[in-house]
Amino acid sequence: MSAYPPATAILLVSVITSPRDLEIARLLGWYRIPMRSAPKLLDVDYLALYQTAGFNEEERWKINYVVKVRGHELTTRVGLLRDETDHPRANEEYYKVQVGALEKLPQPIPADSWRRVTFFYTLGELLPKAKTIDDLVVRNEERALLWRGLRERAINSGVYHPDDLPETHFNLDPVMYALLGELNKRSTNSVE
Repeated sequence: MSAYPPATAILLVSVITSPRDLEIARLLGWYRIPMRSAPKLLDVDYLALYQTAGFNEEERWKINYVVKVRGHELTTRVGLLRDETDHPRANEEYYKVQVGALEKLPQPIPADSWRRVTFFYTLGELLPKAKTIDDLVVRNEERALLWRGLRERAINSGVYHPDDLPETHFNLDPVMYALLGELNKRSTNSVE
């Protein structure tokens, strides 16, 4: 890979909270996402790793690395971290995202005023131009390109079925409709 992913690549900005997790990605080639907080679609080309407060002053609150996604599978936390059998979430489901080599960005992308970043999708073409994480938010005509790519991947992976939409769907993009349905499901489950 060159310094940046291809312009047409779809990236998932992902949170990484500790140097240990970064080392796991670097040495063992995987990254974990709790299923309960995972985005609906993991079929992306790259992860952009946003490092949080668990890192030193020089590395925290910015994206320093991108990594190519090679696939993903569902497992449990204890299946990933066998030395944490007593962890409160040991038996919860996690996605294990297989990744390639970590690629350090030529220029880190700081959070600026953002601190609490969650997962969001962006495009490879925005990475080299980004001065802050806010610059990775997809706007205007690029947004249609991103959603078209996500829709195709959702259809191909079986996450989304065009025939499953009700007749009245308020003209929402089908992937957005599926994502909103997932959010509704999560908020209903969290109340119970």
